[in-house]
Amino acid sequence: MLQTLQGSTLMVTGATGSFGRALIRYVLDHHRPAHIVAYSRDELKQYEARRHFEDDPRLRWVIGDVRDRERLVSAMRGVDHVVHAAALKQVDTGESNPSEFVRTNVQGSQNVIDAATETGVHKVVALSTDKACRPINTYGATKLVADKLFIAANLQTAHLRTRFAVVRYGNVLGSRGSVVPFFREIGRTGASLPITDKRMTRFWLGLDEAIHFVVESLDLMQGGELFVPRIPSMRLVDLAQAVVPDALMHEVGLRPGEKLHEEMIHPDDAAHVVRLGNRYIVQPTHGCAWNYLSPVDSLPVPDGFSYGSDQNSQWLTADDLRTMLERTGDVT
Repeated sequence: MLQTLQGSTLMVTGATGSFGRALIRYVLDHHRPAHIVAYSRDELKQYEARRHFEDDPRLRWVIGDVRDRERLVSAMRGVDHVVHAAALKQVDTGESNPSEFVRTNVQGSQNVIDAATETGVHKVVALSTDKACRPINTYGATKLVADKLFIAANLQTAHLRTRFAVVRYGNVLGSRGSVVPFFREIGRTGASLPITDKRMTRFWLGLDEAIHFVVESLDLMQGGELFVPRIPSMRLVDLAQAVVPDALMHEVGLRPGEKLHEEMIHPDDAAHVVRLGNRYIVQPTHGCAWNYLSPVDSLPVPDGFSYGSDQNSQWLTADDLRTMLERTGDVT
């Protein structure tokens, strides 16, 4: 059992999203926290989540937006660690509403940093996305800026207690907004499934795997790291086949801001990347002195190394994906 969360107070922003709720459940069941502060802006979702958790006394529900710095400061008093999951995430929505994405994903992230520093939070892990690597859309660009803010914050807090790190991963099975329910709904009608591009690939992991990786990274971090899990890729056509076997498919083309393949590590970052077990760690360019890294435990990646969904050594087949869907109840 990891020690970071034992007897501590954890705050989760975006607590009523699919990741936030799953993280809270996992921590309550496996890590014996003193309290969890569940911070989100949607009153109805908080009401539903309180019922889901049966008004567990270890949970403190706080209505608030990450755009509100003063509210964050109030909510973080007495908090030991923060997982920052709140964000605007829909790629096409971001293309038509970029200013809103800047306010939440960039300014909101700076507010989290400022509030954590002011209140003496110990560790903060911010969730990122593969779309932040070489971004071509508003969502990815705002998350890249957020990543930079969290990593650079360690320079300003070097003389203080608070440390910041980032976790970057790909598509999460079972998360809100997944394409799986969309495919399933169309599949019930017998209609052809709309596929963006039959060559499209994505990184893919289960929600439980994402939770475990974030909690492990929170325990491992010392400040300034960008953690990337070593996870498999999948082809969109294989996912469609797993959800609706033998379905007809037709291509509809890339949406605004959408990539054919995703990346999590760009070749320009290779000089600062090491592999440690089931993860890659992008080290901050300003240097680090992490005592958990050693030549025995970590391996530098080759010059020019990149980590893209189309160049992965691990792949999920349609059968693999269907097994994952069955395990999570995401298939009929």
